[in-house]
Amino acid sequence: MSKRVFFSFHYQDVIDFRANVVRNHWLTKPNRDSAGFFDASVWEKAKKESKIALKRLINGAIKGTSTSCVLIGDQTYARNWVRYEIFHSIYSGNALFGVHINNIKDKHQRVKNLGPNPFNNLGLYSSEDGKKVSPVFLEKNKWHYFSDYPGYSLNTPWVNHKGKVRSLTEIGHKVYNWTSDDGFNNFASWVG
Repeated sequence: MSKRVFFSFHYQDVIDFRANVVRNHWLTKPNRDSAGFFDASVWEKAKKESKIALKRLINGAIKGTSTSCVLIGDQTYARNWVRYEIFHSIYSGNALFGVHINNIKDKHQRVKNLGPNPFNNLGLYSSEDGKKVSPVFLEKNKWHYFSDYPGYSLNTPWVNHKGKVRSLTEIGHKVYNWTSDDGFNNFASWVG
């Protein structure tokens, strides 16, 4: 059965058509179940609106999805709204994984080097008692609080990580490569 997937990406990767290859690959499948997903993404149509309006739009798009997929280009890791979408996906309980897309040919048939893995640059800081986590991002080798997303309480404290940061990679969020990991045929298994 297909799952509803929220796609997070830098808008430039839509302009270059790389994100479109992944998001639209279901069109060449026999049916949605063989593709394994329904796309629940938000286009950046609310860019001109307030932060609150954009957060509501993102929160609404993630609601009702079970999985979030981060399409990783060369600037994805540094995009503020991608960070917000990732942290809200985690807070919402979505399964989360990334897919490198820079080796997909763009509209001019060019490929790029792989971009930085955002899961290496984002993390959760556990309070001293282990009962609350706060989203953080890595910049110039130092962790900073991500002020656009509040911390939240945990049902089960992080006993072994009190007062520490765990990167999203360390927490176990996987990253695949669309081309070398055969995303066309394997995406449905990545969704789970």
